[in-house]
This record gives sequence, C-alpha cells and structure tokens, in this order.
Amino acid sequence: MHSGIIYGIDIAKGSSRAHEIPRYAVAILKENQVMRYSMVSRGRILKMVQEDKPDYITVDNIFELAPDKDELIRFLDKLPDPTKLVQVTGGLHQQPLLKLAQEHGISMNQFSPGDEAEACARLAAMGIGCEVSLFEDVTRIKVSRSRSLGRGGWSQNRYRRKVHGAVKEKSRLIEQILHKFSKDTGITFTAKSIEGFGGYVRTEFIVNSSREKIPVRPSISADVQVSIRSVERDKIKYIPLTPSKRKYTIVGIDPGTTVGIAILSLDGDLLFSKSFRGISHDQVVKLISDHGKPAIVATDVYPPPASVEKVRRSFKAVLGTPGTELRAEEKIAMARPFGYSNDHERDSLAAAINIYRNYKNIFSRVEKKAPRFADIELIKYHVINGDSIEEAIEKVTAVPVNRGSVTVSAPGACIDADEQIKKLQELIRQKNDMIHELKEYVQELKKTNSEKERIIGEMEGRINKLKQAESRELRKQKEIKIRDTEITRLRTELSRSKQALQDSRKHIKKLKQIRKKEIKGEGLPVKVVSAFTKEAILQTMDMYGLKKGDVVLLEDSSGGAAGTAAILVETGIRAVILQDEISYAANEAFFQGNVPLLKNVKVQRFDDFATVDPKVLEEALYVWQEDAKKKRREQEHQHLAALLDEYRSERRRGLA
Repeated sequence: MHSGIIYGIDIAKGSSRAHEIPRYAVAILKENQVMRYSMVSRGRILKMVQEDKPDYITVDNIFELAPDKDELIRFLDKLPDPTKLVQVTGGLHQQPLLKLAQEHGISMNQFSPGDEAEACARLAAMGIGCEVSLFEDVTRIKVSRSRSLGRGGWSQNRYRRKVHGAVKEKSRLIEQILHKFSKDTGITFTAKSIEGFGGYVRTEFIVNSSREKIPVRPSISADVQVSIRSVERDKIKYIPLTPSKRKYTIVGIDPGTTVGIAILSLDGDLLFSKSFRGISHDQVVKLISDHGKPAIVATDVYPPPASVEKVRRSFKAVLGTPGTELRAEEKIAMARPFGYSNDHERDSLAAAINIYRNYKNIFSRVEKKAPRFADIELIKYHVINGDSIEEAIEKVTAVPVNRGSVTVSAPGACIDADEQIKKLQELIRQKNDMIHELKEYVQELKKTNSEKERIIGEMEGRINKLKQAESRELRKQKEIKIRDTEITRLRTELSRSKQALQDSRKHIKKLKQIRKKEIKGEGLPVKVVSAFTKEAILQTMDMYGLKKGDVVLLEDSSGGAAGTAAILVETGIRAVILQDEISYAANEAFFQGNVPLLKNVKVQRFDDFATVDPKVLEEALYVWQEDAKKKRREQEHQHLAALLDEYRSERRRGLA
C-alpha cells in the first residue's frame, strides 16, 4: 500500500475540449484520510499540487485534464519533479473504473465525481494503474544568450564578445558537471556548440537520463540562460505501477576485442547501451539477461559473426541481420538520436534499431488487433518466432479467432460463453460512448473551425493595417535618420565653435595679463614668431597682428633671407630679439631697415606670448644703436675712400 500523498481527480462539469473552463472534483488521500474538494479549476489544482508535491495525480482518463497530447505535455511541465500522472484504468486497453473498484473492494457511486476521484486515489495507492510517460529518459539542456544583441553601436563588438564569452564559460561549467555525473553514474551525454564572435552563440547537451536525476538546474542571468527540457516521446507510454514480469527485448551486438551491446524494448525504448573491452561470453549473456529476455539478437553485418550466433543460441532467440552490411552513414543516422560514445556502441545501436524498424509495422498491427487485457508483449514474441498475429493471439488468450468463415480454436481452448457475451456487451457500450463523444467532438471542431476562420479574417485585416502602419513608421524612421545626421553635424560644428571660443578666451586672458604688466611698467609685450619663415610671420600677423612699434621674438632664426626680413621691416616693428644666429643677408636687411637685432635679452614666456623688462630692452637698444653708429661711420669712411680712389684713378688716366 502506497503511503504518500495521492491526488484523485475526476471531471465534474464541462469538458477539456469545450470552450467552457472545466471544473473538477478532487480527493486528496494522505495517511489513509481523504479530503474532498468540488468544482475546482485546473489552475487551482496546479497551485495545490505545487504546495503539497504529491507522489501521484490519478485520473480514470488522462484526456479529462487536457484535450490533446500537446496540452497534456504543457500540463505535465507545470508539475513538480517527483509528481507522476497515473491513469488507474490501465494503458492502451482500459478497464472500467467501476469494475476495478468492485474488484478491489472500493464502494463508489459512478454518478458522483467525488466518489470517482476518491476511487482513483485509492486504486493508485494499491498499485493499480499505469504511469503516463510523455517524455523519454533523455534530457535536452540548452545554454544560450538571455537577450537579443540588437543592431548595437560603436561598442557592439565588445558587447557581443562579452555575451558570447559568458555563454562559453557557462557551457564549459555545465560540461564539467556532466562529465563528473557521467563518470559517477555511467550515463552518457553529447554536446554541440555553435561558435560566435568571442565565444559561443549557444550549446546543446543531450543527456541520456531523466530530468530529475541530472545535477543541473535551469537558470537565467543578465547574459546567459540555461533551459532544461525532457525529450518528448512520439506516442504516450503507459508504465504499470506494479512491476510486471520480465520484458522481451531486442539486443544489438558489435563483437570483437571491444564488444558493443545495445538493448531495446519491443516498444523501441533504449534500455541499455555500452561497450566493454575484453568481456567474456558468460559476462555478455549475464548482462543481457539482467535487462530482460531477448526475443531477437541482431548484428549490423551479414553474414553474422560466430560470436553473435553463440549469444543467440544461449537465449534461443531469433537472429536479426540486415541482409547486407549497413553503411556508416545509415548507422550514424539511426544511432544519433540515442547518443553514443564510440563506434562499437554506434554499431550495436544501429543493429538493434534496424531490426526494430523492420518489425515496427507488425507490432502496430498486433496492438490494434490484440483483445483487451491480453499480454501484448507475449503476442509480439510469438509473432517474432514465426506465428501469424491471429495464431499468436489464440496462443496467449486461448480465444478462437475468426479468419473469414473458418473458426480456429487453440488446443484445449475453453471459455465461458456468458462471460464472453458480457465482455462483448461492455465493449459495445464503451464503443457507443466513444462514438457519442467523437460526434460531440466533431461538432466542437466545426464550431472551432468556423471561429478560427472568423479570427483569420480579423487577423488579415489587422495585418493589412499593420503593414500600412509599418510603411508609415519606415518613412518616419527615414526622416528621423536624416534629422539625426544633421543634428550630429551641427553638434560637431558647435563643438568646434566652442573649442575655438575657448581658445580665444585663453588668448584674451593671456593678452590681459601681458597688458597689466605693461601698464605697471613691469614688462613690454613681445610677440612670438615660431620660425623665420614667411608662413610663420603671416600666421602671427593673422592671430595677433604686427604693427609699428612692436617687439618680436624669433624662436628659430635659421633659414630666413633678405626677403623674409623685409616682411618684418615693412611692418615698422621696433626690434627683433634673437635666440640664435641669423644669416648675413637677413642681418643686412634688418640693418638697412633700421630694425635692431637684439641678442642675449632675457624674455619671460607665457605660451604664445612673452614680455621683456623695459630697462633691459632700452639698454639693449642703446648698445645696438651705438654699434650701428660705428658701423655707419665705417661704411661712410669706406664710401669716401672709394670715391677718392676712383677720382685719383680718373686723374691718372687724364694726365696720361
């Protein structure tokens, strides 16, 4: 008897397929005490389940909770990890809830939803029913960006590198956790990463284990999100709550020094896959028998190796071969969904999957033709061993099967006619109920289709309006882009103007400082010319002006000639202060223009300006003027001497 919390649920009003929100009766079984709730919505049930975290949620029909498989998956996704959904009436072939309750001593009123909900809970506590499995024991872990990168701006590449680097770091951390988990448990996994600028765009891990066993949890941060989802099954699987007898299996073997072994159920579910180096025949047989009774032992090559034939004989199983050797591409395609670690596991998986595919259609026909309560696996086993479907059903059920006009009875078959009639009548009643429900469902679908057509018409109208709005928005964005460009240009121009104004203010401030010194008699302003070139002189004239009476400082007096000196002489400047030697031609041009060239004069610099002590300047000018007078007297004396020499020369030529 199960001792945990069990929820029993039965629909009380409406239908999961109707537009009206259905209401349910809920019976909570805890420590053999029952609490009932009536007219509860599905949302309220989910909140109660999150609080109580029951072991089972039990129903007599899973489609009372959801109209289809997709909606049922969404419902199961909202359940806590330990909670399982149980259909107490069985799996593919259901038994009436009333009959099950009577068989197990549970009294109930079949017209009371509360009684039916309680009966579901009590039957599950006795181990009656099947767990509803919509997910494989395979989990997909996806590590990706938690937000879109967008179009970005100047720092887009740096931002992309940061986000992709965070995805890569998180992927490597999860891979380390899964490697340790795989080493401890033997559970395999595969990883696939898509590289991006500076790291990974996303990484996907496929782990061959159920979600609750994996030591990784969903998370989301500023840059990275981790989502975990179980892989959905192609069809719903029903797993009995009470362990059943030993299952029949399909075994794929890749023999050799390293032996690959893969074991599938007759439903195509992977039960085991691994490779072993140096394993003995007895160890192979024991390992296979631990997972069930092999109905087929398969290989991926033809003819089959002797070691595979030896294993087959050990179990008296059917030998499965592909007829021709499978190509590597086919084996990879078949084994990839299950995952594998090496070529031996891949080949054994491919051998088992190939044989399962060969029998898949036959197994589907068995499931359709098998009567209620029959052992479907045993019927499949007889079919694998050469019986027709009808013969296999007769062997298992001991019920004659009609083949056209001939009735064949299995040896020793005996059945009570009244019991058979009751079963058939019950089957007819259930089929009639099903037909009635399907008719109602068809009517609902027609109404839904009509409503969807109306919605489609409305949506098309909205799409047209959205297209027009989008067109207007595009034109608006274009205008905004043009204006943004113009604003950017004007801002650049304004920035330049501000910089020029700031520079001008600095110059004015310096000029004011120099002017204050000039007024106080502490210094005369000196205008600085950076080089003795025409361009430097004109630049100083443009910025500060050169007028009569100004004193000029030549920072670099090399390179200039008489023409360059003439430009300064024409401005009427008072004097030129030199810091190094000047050319003879330029010296003469300044002398002829009566512009003093002063050396060794101490000057105080203020960036582009300078000042000189008036006394020092006057002394330097006095010295230069005295030197200039001497030089002019010498030039006059030389000139008179030259005239006298010329006169004497002419007199000598006349006398001669």
